[in-house]
Amino acid sequence: MNKKIGFIGSIINICTLFGFAFCLLINANTGNYFFGIFIAFSFIFMIVGFAAFSKNDFKAATFAAIIFASIYATLILLVNYAQVTTIRIGLLNEQAAEIISSQKFGLFFNYDLLGYGIMALSTFFIGLTIECKTIGDKCLKRLLLIHGIFFISSFILPIIGVFSDDIEQSNKIGPIIQTFWCFYFSIVDVFSIFYFKKRE
Repeated sequence: MNKKIGFIGSIINICTLFGFAFCLLINANTGNYFFGIFIAFSFIFMIVGFAAFSKNDFKAATFAAIIFASIYATLILLVNYAQVTTIRIGLLNEQAAEIISSQKFGLFFNYDLLGYGIMALSTFFIGLTIECKTIGDKCLKRLLLIHGIFFISSFILPIIGVFSDDIEQSNKIGPIIQTFWCFYFSIVDVFSIFYFKKRE
């Protein structure tokens, strides 16, 4: 069952990443938020799958990864669910919508970036627990650890107001960064699928 949960989580994650990237290409924001919800759900399955195969010496890192994954999922689910319901339906006045809408780079956009930053911390700590038996395992471990670096930019950039300074420019750069992230994490998913497939 441990193997199946991690394996299925990785499959769902890569499928939702493709859906997310496709919506970026056609500029379908509601689709992005919808797929973002399932990226969060499937990520939890992946992390607990990895955790199930971690050794006792790495339990602290495993617990940290699970907690950070839970915080990430909570933030992302709150933000994205608000976008596909309250914002899309238009239940807020213009001023409130500007604060909550991710397109305006307001409060919820900052929560979104914080969430993905915390996701990066989760991958870093779970990367520490990966036992390398093959070249694929080594690649997976390195990809997860390197992904942890995204925490720094996701945490710092909203504080210094990089995106809110020039909204028009940010709307051009944002999708490029997101597409790169989708490509990067889809590679993580591919190695994860093989990792879980080989586990006993």
